[in-house]
Amino acid sequence: MGSKLSTGSVIIPEGLGSVVYDQKGMIHNHQIKSGSVHSLRGGKPVNQDSAVLCQGYGSEEGVFCGVFDGHGKKGHLVSKAIRTRLPLLLLDQKNKSVSDQVKNRNESDESGSSPNKQLNEWKQACFNAFEEMDEEIKMVEKVDYSFSGSTAVVVLKQGDDLLIANLGDSRAILGINGENGVTAVQLTTELKPGIPEEAKRIRRFNGRVFARRNEAGFPRAWLPDSQSPGMAMSRSFGDLVMKHYGIISTPVITDHHITSNDLFILLATDGVWDVLSNEEVALIVWGAENEKMAAKSVVDAAVQAWKIKIPCDKRDDCTAVCYFLQKKTKIQPHITS
Repeated sequence: MGSKLSTGSVIIPEGLGSVVYDQKGMIHNHQIKSGSVHSLRGGKPVNQDSAVLCQGYGSEEGVFCGVFDGHGKKGHLVSKAIRTRLPLLLLDQKNKSVSDQVKNRNESDESGSSPNKQLNEWKQACFNAFEEMDEEIKMVEKVDYSFSGSTAVVVLKQGDDLLIANLGDSRAILGINGENGVTAVQLTTELKPGIPEEAKRIRRFNGRVFARRNEAGFPRAWLPDSQSPGMAMSRSFGDLVMKHYGIISTPVITDHHITSNDLFILLATDGVWDVLSNEEVALIVWGAENEKMAAKSVVDAAVQAWKIKIPCDKRDDCTAVCYFLQKKTKIQPHITS
């Protein structure tokens, strides 16, 4: 890794907007017709969430969606760096894979571009890109990321396949046209210290996992001999000290083949899921005025739900990315009486 990550990347204005990837790099664009991005700061001085929606990614119909939830004093810098760099690193890894294959392919190889092979190449590129992203964070000068980091949920669309990469406790859902109308299928599982396999790994590296008295049922990850940092997630970018105690940056990667009943994908940080269910979010998305307003509708609903359900707590940052797999105006959801 010869290059160093810059923390001086362009800041995207808070609020309604989209980020598009093209051959010139990352640019801000409000003209995405099939989706939207929206983010709103919570009770802290700075919004630590970041998000990205890239169309024409890797192919003409390719899409890259991601939400990144920073934590710790410098978490906002980590999430913004990931938003800017990860789409580029993933594409670089995929292109490198293709280049290496062309170089090594012999005349008898006829399996060069099968769908399964392409999907597996993207999966490996994703693993490599996440590893490279975490290495870049380690190399940042004059910024202490010892106890600051970010989660990540990424959904990549290539052809009729979705690739989902999950790191932490944000969430992605798939909106589908079901027998009783629009419903949701959860695409990710929150990776938290309370999950047995995650806790086992952390403890194997001498980290501790337990819940505080006032947070019964919500185990966190701690240093061996200190009441810190109390991480709510078991995987993340950054968090350099806890990387010695079982916190990792390896994503859980799954895939889904798109069907005619699949309507949209929705990614959001945990500030949304703390107060809204999968089904509620799916109905909000489908009830939005249009595709461009879907993400904002979800965030606005989450803000109102916080006021009702957790009025005494500081609201978390709320961020959502929505991408429609089919045009809303062309679909009539199944509704049974």
